[in-house]
Amino acid sequence: MEHKKIQPKNTPPAIKTAAKTGTPGAPTSWGGVADWYDGLLGEEDTYQKEVILPNLLRLIGPKADMKVLDLACGQGFFSRALAAAGARVTGADISPELIEIARSKSPVSKPGVPMYFVSPADHLPKVDGATFDVILISLAIQNIENLQGTFDECARVLKPGGKLFIVMNHPAFRIPKCSGWGWDDATKSQYRRVDAYLSESKEEIVMNPGKEAANASASAKTISFHRPLQLYFKKLQKAGFAVSRLEEWNSHKESQPGPRGAEENRIRKEIPMFLCLEGVRVGQTER
Repeated sequence: MEHKKIQPKNTPPAIKTAAKTGTPGAPTSWGGVADWYDGLLGEEDTYQKEVILPNLLRLIGPKADMKVLDLACGQGFFSRALAAAGARVTGADISPELIEIARSKSPVSKPGVPMYFVSPADHLPKVDGATFDVILISLAIQNIENLQGTFDECARVLKPGGKLFIVMNHPAFRIPKCSGWGWDDATKSQYRRVDAYLSESKEEIVMNPGKEAANASASAKTISFHRPLQLYFKKLQKAGFAVSRLEEWNSHKESQPGPRGAEENRIRKEIPMFLCLEGVRVGQTER
């Protein structure tokens, strides 16, 4: 049977926030798409709003006096939501452009708004040890180059027993340039094709190729790193975390009526596009 790789309908884009290791304030690939990304998150029916945020509010349970670090916070979408739910939120991102947008949406003159600063995910010199109850890294871990350094830093700034929540594009089903939807004409079924998984990879991703001619910033390239799931577990353990929860979240989208609509809806509920890990700080970082 010939397998044809096709572009999926209603597939969550590989959207992530800036978090690659580097010098605070230095140009980043996400700085070039900051305005476009902010506009995207302002749209209705996004995965961030309809899938990820409700699940994070359920898992984190934000409340008064809970100190939360939104690491690689981007333009502050999740920071603002957690603060509105009662938590004391600090957001950090390596992109000064995204932090500028986040600050503009959270004026410090108002009570209960997040505070933001520019910093890479693997080096937080402005944060004292054992400061936060919860750290969130949402849709950003696949953009972070220094994974071990980031987890070590999370362990340093978390209080003992504190929790780290990581939401990522599912590493088993969303491998940059090595996965996609396919259609089998013989069985009239849609499937997810995966051409690589265990090998780590680093790819340049065009954020919105359809806008390339009209808007250069929207078609800018960002960097995405793929790692197998076992690597995340190993590096978390080395940093002193125990993985206490794993959840897989699928798409909320529905296809338009048509010859493939029912099958697309079926497979969309079978193949999760997002993965959430919860890690508890239980020990000291291994050196």
